[in-house]
Amino acid sequence: MEHLAIMRKSWGFTDKILNGQKKIESRWYSVKCKPWSAIKQGETIYFKDSGGPVRVKAKVSKVMQFSNLTPKIVKEILNGYGEQDGIEKGKSRQFFERFKDKKYCLLIFLKNPIEIRPFEIDKIGFGMMSAWITTDNISRIKK
Repeated sequence: MEHLAIMRKSWGFTDKILNGQKKIESRWYSVKCKPWSAIKQGETIYFKDSGGPVRVKAKVSKVMQFSNLTPKIVKEILNGYGEQDGIEKGKSRQFFERFKDKKYCLLIFLKNPIEIRPFEIDKIGFGMMSAWITTDNISRIKK
């Protein structure tokens, strides 16, 4: 499978993936949703900032899933993996406040990130608010 992760542009995480500051993509949920149990080692993730084209891809080297989170466990995950997730030390508290009540967390370890020729996607059928799309072939959603 191939995956498309849509990133919040204001956080600057797509550039951090490219420059090696972000080695983990995390997803935090109140309910299980993609890519929960739908992403595996060796698969490819394409990244785009919201409102922009797809421009980065990386391979998945490892996936960790956490459920039944509590604020204490959220803090432990952020303390243990936050820096690799691209979270600057001074912003740890801000992310804790955002995630402290989430029940599920995915840590997707990335390898070999590269910048690719930018392309647009068609999200019809996936929901306009989708932040993650899984497909058998990324070319199926290219415009």
